[in-house]
Amino acid sequence: MAYPTSVNNQVTDAVTQSNVKVIGEAPAIAVGSLFQTMAHSTGVLFENATAAQQQQNTLSQAAANMGVMQVYALDTAVGAGAAEKAGQIGVADNLTSLLTVLNAFKAKKPQGL
Repeated sequence: MAYPTSVNNQVTDAVTQSNVKVIGEAPAIAVGSLFQTMAHSTGVLFENATAAQQQQNTLSQAAANMGVMQVYALDTAVGAGAAEKAGQIGVADNLTSLLTVLNAFKAKKPQGL
């Protein structure tokens, strides 16, 4: 020590050695903490990847199911379309009748105008 103090030299040496030990171990502890953080982040990454794969699998199963349903419903849709077309065969006759009625109303003019 540069100047005499009232503290015992053995105490100051012990404190100095303790401080040197803490400063010397700090980089190793920091790197260990960094490694633990990286390991945890990698674990979360794999958990998210697994969850994404499960969701993609569910979506692909739903899409395949919808495709199969559309294939099985194809005959029904064709039948429904044919029935609709068959039901509209008289549409032209109905429009002609409506036009005749409208013309009849148009031909009658109210008196006094």
